[in-house]
Amino acid sequence: MAGTISDVIARRVWDSRGHPTVEVEIVTDGGATGRAIAPAGASRGTREAVDLRDGGTALSGLDVQAALDNVRRRIAPALKGMDATEQAEVDAAILALDGSVLKDSLGGNAVVAASLAVLHAGAAAKAVPLWRHCADLSGAAPSLPLPEIQIFGGGAHAGRRVDIQDFMVMVPGAATFDEAMAATAEIYRAAGSLMHRKGRLVGVADEGGWWPVFDHNEEALETLVRAIEDAGETPGERVVISLDVAASEFGAKGRYRLALEDRELGRDEMIGLLGRWIADYPIASIEDPLAEDDPEGMRDFTAEFGARVQIIGDDYLVTKADLVTAAAADGACNAVLIKVNQVGTVSEALDCLKAARAAGYGTIVSARSGETEDVSISHMAVGFGAGQLKVGSFARSERMAKWNECLRIAEVLGQEAFVAGKPLAATGWADRKQGAA
Repeated sequence: MAGTISDVIARRVWDSRGHPTVEVEIVTDGGATGRAIAPAGASRGTREAVDLRDGGTALSGLDVQAALDNVRRRIAPALKGMDATEQAEVDAAILALDGSVLKDSLGGNAVVAASLAVLHAGAAAKAVPLWRHCADLSGAAPSLPLPEIQIFGGGAHAGRRVDIQDFMVMVPGAATFDEAMAATAEIYRAAGSLMHRKGRLVGVADEGGWWPVFDHNEEALETLVRAIEDAGETPGERVVISLDVAASEFGAKGRYRLALEDRELGRDEMIGLLGRWIADYPIASIEDPLAEDDPEGMRDFTAEFGARVQIIGDDYLVTKADLVTAAAADGACNAVLIKVNQVGTVSEALDCLKAARAAGYGTIVSARSGETEDVSISHMAVGFGAGQLKVGSFARSERMAKWNECLRIAEVLGQEAFVAGKPLAATGWADRKQGAA
């Protein structure tokens, strides 16, 4: 069979932070090959898959020789002879080998690189584009996602210079994917120029967004609104703001410590702060507004603001289907971030996406802060019909490779496949013409 796996190759490569990571290459009897690289996150939920690192003094303890050995000695023998086009069967074999909840036996980095490499090999064996193979697996109609793009980095991605992790924009009013890219490019440059003039620019953060100097968290929102205006846009019309609060990074047990402002907030105060921001700024989406150990806060926040903004669970849901189903029954969140390395395998990520659809949740395929030139998630966002794609910023090649891949796919699918504002329609963003505070 053209898709029968004949060889599994593992190698050490390097991510966007210069840290070692795992690449796996799958070869089939028919000559098809697939190759993928494991990304790595800095802001991580406690229930997500765990990368296997060697420890010790070499490479700051981050080497991946044990993970590579697991691919060569354990994963490779199990996969040889299997059909790469049967993703669910191959992933089940990998999961049976690992046997742990957090993939800490084989290593989440070994598992995800192998699973994604099989995905690529399966598409190659079928002689179809990767996005088409993803669509065959998901049963979804392929669509071009709405980009969610970081302008200012913060939190774990920028030395915690501000507490909020990502200040992003989306262009749901764009007619095409290319138009959304062009509008974002203008805003990104305007933000950089504005910060440079104010003497508040340090450089770029992990994901390519500007690494700013602010006196308080809300100053980032004020500046982002100004940048949108400087780019010739009216905030809240064609362009809206999206936040990744990543509250688990500075909150626990219902208490939230804003280090930049030297103050601590209770659960209700944190909800009140974010609620005021929603009222004062054109915010259409908020990720992890409360910590992963604060289900009461997430329920309360969703009950109060779920009809106005997209409320995304990242650390709160960690790409797990059962957590999405439970959260939906609990009235928490209305959207989920899909990170394949967060859960481990392509099949588990797809199960989560299907659970989200069943719950009426929005879905956003996402990159990690430690990324590579691998463009798998661009194809997954399209083929899974996810609706949205979060890659990072409008700079650094590991980010732009993924945006550029979407532009190439757009040429094949046609711009009518662009979902535009559909993922945010329920938030009523088009009817809320908010300006700067």
